[in-house]
Amino acid sequence: MKFIHTADWHLGKLVHGKYMTEDQKIVLDEFIELVAEEKPDAIIIAGDLYDRSVPPTEAVDLLDEVLYKLNVELNTPVVAIAGNHDSAERLSFGSSWYRNSHFYLTGKLANDFRPVRINGVNFYLVPYAEPGIVRQLLNDDRIHSHQEAMRAIIDQIEKNMNPHEPNVFVGHAFVLGGQTSDSERTLSVGGSGCIGAELFAPFSYTALGHLHSPDAIRHDTVKYSGSLLKYSFSEAKQQKSISIIEMNELGQFTQRYRSLTPKFDMREIEGHLDELLDPSFYEKQKCDDYLKVTLLDEGALIDPISKLRQVYENVLHLERKLAITDMKKKVSFSIQKEERKSELELFEQFYQEMTTAEFSDEKRAVMTKVINKVHKEEGV
Repeated sequence: MKFIHTADWHLGKLVHGKYMTEDQKIVLDEFIELVAEEKPDAIIIAGDLYDRSVPPTEAVDLLDEVLYKLNVELNTPVVAIAGNHDSAERLSFGSSWYRNSHFYLTGKLANDFRPVRINGVNFYLVPYAEPGIVRQLLNDDRIHSHQEAMRAIIDQIEKNMNPHEPNVFVGHAFVLGGQTSDSERTLSVGGSGCIGAELFAPFSYTALGHLHSPDAIRHDTVKYSGSLLKYSFSEAKQQKSISIIEMNELGQFTQRYRSLTPKFDMREIEGHLDELLDPSFYEKQKCDDYLKVTLLDEGALIDPISKLRQVYENVLHLERKLAITDMKKKVSFSIQKEERKSELELFEQFYQEMTTAEFSDEKRAVMTKVINKVHKEEGV
């Protein structure tokens, strides 16, 4: 059997004030072409179809259009669950009759852990649910963490699971040791949102959503597909892809990746303003990509973002290198008792602790003049 593992579409995502819906449509059109080429037996979408519980109309229309093309026009079974960004209730709508077209969408966790069976493979669909929901559903007061909740769910699944058949777990969770990015919503405070990969040992393959990198965890059978697109600059160096799994009757599988090419990449560049605006530099760039620009200039700059956007139309974030470094030094700065020093020495020490710029002879002369003027006015 061949199936495609994808997740974290986040339709309706807003990144630095820009809606990504048009970009998502472009890459999903490419995904539809990929499915037509690969002809999989099923598609797994492991949660976070939407970016929020009440998505914008354009996102709802896009999901409806894409799922219709995949499930009806290409006649491909779709197995999908709700993630922590989705509304479980909204995604559960129509699930009873979706199954007639082999569209298996589970929004709300239910106390019915029978699998969806496709071509001899059992798919166990476990949408995201808070520990309190699982505690109430299973009437088990011992459940207080995501680890305990997932262990209880898998215990229920194993009661009727045939271990001699291929079994695939579809979930949305944060597996301990996974690498996070800025665009992922924290599941809980502290470590109570983490789940150990060992819980998924009964399954031939575990198809997860939530972490946005396909390399978020290194494990033989527990896998993240990663997000559809880059949704923060912390993901700028990630290679987005979808996973294609081919599994035999024993549950053994091979995995390969197919990349999707967005209209605009998300990148980071840095340099002095004049350098970035020099044709010899920007003519080698794809200037319409989504950019985070870090400026290395010292001193005041007049409206740098407007100047940059004359060349780089999609600058989404601008920051100063000195400001970043200075803030780090401010956080680590601590007041210490020291021997008596002159005003100039104290100011020089303060300057070096609060900035990374050199306290030059010119600056020292200016401060000496200021201090002497104050002394004169105060009659010191």
